[in-house]
Amino acid sequence: MSVSPPVSSHPVSPHPVSSPSGPSSAVLPPSSQGPAQAELLDFVRRTAADTELIASLPLDPKDRTWVRLDGPGGSEAWLIGWPPGSGTGWHDHADSIGAFVTATGELTEHSLAVRLPTEGWESLELTDGVDRTRRLPAGRGRSFGRHHVHEVLNESSRDHAVSVHAYYPPLPRIRRYGRTGRTLRLERVEYPEDWQ
Repeated sequence: MSVSPPVSSHPVSPHPVSSPSGPSSAVLPPSSQGPAQAELLDFVRRTAADTELIASLPLDPKDRTWVRLDGPGGSEAWLIGWPPGSGTGWHDHADSIGAFVTATGELTEHSLAVRLPTEGWESLELTDGVDRTRRLPAGRGRSFGRHHVHEVLNESSRDHAVSVHAYYPPLPRIRRYGRTGRTLRLERVEYPEDWQ
């Protein structure tokens, strides 16, 4: 297996993977072939139930670790270890759909229940009632559509969590956001070549 970061942190080993589709493949027309959200969710659920695979992920006491997996139908998949108190920060996966399931421990997802404009803004004022929180103990997960803005956290003060994630198309870019109260700011856009 090879490794490469799904979101900024430290990989478990330095073996690079070939770069996923670059920025030019960011938008796929609705008729493009590829796995649907339900297929990605089924894949991450089945993979999270593989106790031998889950136990094989080295866990770091301070930083997230990950291993890239072969996802269904050309999707990008990851096994991710979350030390206590770790998280992703606010981000989206741009034009990719996705799914993830907690295999061990518990994760929390904070998300926005509103679709944001995809281009042409640097700061937005969010209205009341758009915040959603999901607690995802082992065996629970979710799928999501394009432009889903969220942050994922291991809020435990002592226990690691492990999760399985899948995205299609393979992550063409990640947009990272800063949030202060109801103000959401676009901070940067990352492309696969930024993760190599």
